[in-house]
Amino acid sequence: MKIKALIAVRSDSQRVINKNIRPFAHSSLLEIKIQQLLKIKELDGIVVNSNDKNMLAIAKKYGCEIVERDSYFATNFVCMSEVYENMANNIDSDIVVYTNCTNPLIKTETIVQCIDFYKENDSCDSVNTASSVNDFLFLDNTPINYKLTEQPRSQDLPPIMALNFAVNVISKENMLKYKNIVGLSPYLYLIDEVEGLDIDTPLDFEIAEYLYEHHGND
Repeated sequence: MKIKALIAVRSDSQRVINKNIRPFAHSSLLEIKIQQLLKIKELDGIVVNSNDKNMLAIAKKYGCEIVERDSYFATNFVCMSEVYENMANNIDSDIVVYTNCTNPLIKTETIVQCIDFYKENDSCDSVNTASSVNDFLFLDNTPINYKLTEQPRSQDLPPIMALNFAVNVISKENMLKYKNIVGLSPYLYLIDEVEGLDIDTPLDFEIAEYLYEHHGND
């Protein structure tokens, strides 16, 4: 059984310009993720999928397999289901460990634990990291996880979990079948808000860099 990590990066990030390769903690998010994955003996390879030649050059420097993504699959309007299907068609692996550069605080041991859990449990068809949400949520001006007439304490809100996409383990077969990195019977692997921090805004970038410089991801 061949297990490979898949890092998907593209140019033209909208909210944080060039976030994958801009300076971050004396390195870059892409290099930090590659270096982290190189420590994991359970992996049979690392594939970097990108439309950006600079990012592919960085990946090649570290000995990663590279896949040059067609520009259509790196646009802002393409459906992610199409992107996932295309990525699955361009990786030679039985199991795909999809990891995002934008989660630099995920611990190496957590990635290994997710891989091991997937291999040891037939009850799930994917393992996906998630974080708990303890917020008062509204949709269309209506609360969706509590009643206004029965205001709970925040710690008593229902245990809602949100995917953070830091680690996602799924077979290539199911990634193609579902056009997703989440299966129909996923196991949501709960991690804390620090490990799950996803860089989506300039503020996220600054916070993540500060935490990484002080704590790293080991």
